[in-house]
Amino acid sequence: MSEQDSVGRRVQSRIYREGLFGRRPVVPVAPRALEEAARRKLSARAWAYLAGGAGQQRTDVANRAAFDEAPIVPRMLVDVSTRDLSVELFGRRLPAPVLLAPIGALELAHPRADVELAEGVRELGLPVVISSQGSTPMEDTAAALGDCPRWFQLYWSSNDDLVESFVRRAEAIGSDALVVTLDTHTLGWRTMDLDLGSLPFTRAEGLAQYISDPVFRQLVEDRVAHPLFPPEPTPRPTRAALAAALSMARHWPGPVRSNLRSPLPRAAVETFLEVFSRPSLTWSDLGRLRDRTRLPILLKGIQAAEDAVRAVEIGVDGIVVSNHGGRQVDGAIASLHALPPIVERAAGRVPVLFDSGIRSGSDIYKALALGADAVLVGRPWVHGLALQGGAGARAVLEHLLAELDLTMALSGVRTVDEIRERGLGRRRP
Repeated sequence: MSEQDSVGRRVQSRIYREGLFGRRPVVPVAPRALEEAARRKLSARAWAYLAGGAGQQRTDVANRAAFDEAPIVPRMLVDVSTRDLSVELFGRRLPAPVLLAPIGALELAHPRADVELAEGVRELGLPVVISSQGSTPMEDTAAALGDCPRWFQLYWSSNDDLVESFVRRAEAIGSDALVVTLDTHTLGWRTMDLDLGSLPFTRAEGLAQYISDPVFRQLVEDRVAHPLFPPEPTPRPTRAALAAALSMARHWPGPVRSNLRSPLPRAAVETFLEVFSRPSLTWSDLGRLRDRTRLPILLKGIQAAEDAVRAVEIGVDGIVVSNHGGRQVDGAIASLHALPPIVERAAGRVPVLFDSGIRSGSDIYKALALGADAVLVGRPWVHGLALQGGAGARAVLEHLLAELDLTMALSGVRTVDEIRERGLGRRRP
């Protein structure tokens, strides 16, 4: 792609041109300004869930600080008049090494949630990793994506039939890969949520994949038909309890008024909390997933090089280096620090993707320079979604791609492969 046609020059020029008419970008370009604008727009409960990390937020801070420690060293007098951001992953050529990370309960950011996101970003052609905790059924999200590639993120339920049903549905919507999230077999100590006593799933937010699933629906109906325990006495209702009951009723199919009198919506939440994840999951279980699907399987949440070696040895198709954006373990290793030894031990046998901490195009450059084949971006586009819906999410991603493109040009590289070959400068002490 020539300089004039590059995404960097195109997006940059458009912003400056519109500025002549007094029009500013639909969402702030500076990462801190973007985050602050989203914080002001969102409710305290939504911000706590979407932005909060574990414990004292130290892992989230470490993720960000790690990008400051390894500098880019630009090279001069290199012909960078044409640049190519594209990469190939699992047989598909992608326009850039960027995927949209799976984010649950998107209805906290926008009422149309995953569908709004899909409609906003589909023309970019970047893979959207649909979350198990989506706020719209994966079939609706896939329809809104059109021809845009999609992957599916799987939380491994304690119910095998439900796992199989999710996998079948992911195949049916044309997923290019399955991303098995390993680091959330139990929820981390998320202090911002805890201080508010708020978990979206207890209000049936982010449960669309489950409520739309025939296996899960049968589990709910069986729970109501054959209760294990006698019903507990109903406490005197509070305003918060009534709001939660209304939220559950709205998320269950059917008229809200009828659902308010039905035991099914509450039973759905109770069933989800019971089957959400499998703390007993071990390496030996992964073979069963391979038997269920021909889709490429990636393991997300790998932070130790030893785990990466084992993943390659058992035949997974890819690794996502991630600490869940600092949301699970307070004081965990920064993802960017975990990346180089994992890349080294994987030795090119499978793609290694990077997640946790990306806020800018130069961050993407650094992760690629340290060996990542592609990156997953999460919180920035959620901030854009909260501010301006699908158009806001798209704008954020365009800003990231534009800065990546310009950083490549100014650093003297023309392709993603050249970024990896060039690497970074000596890490700052």
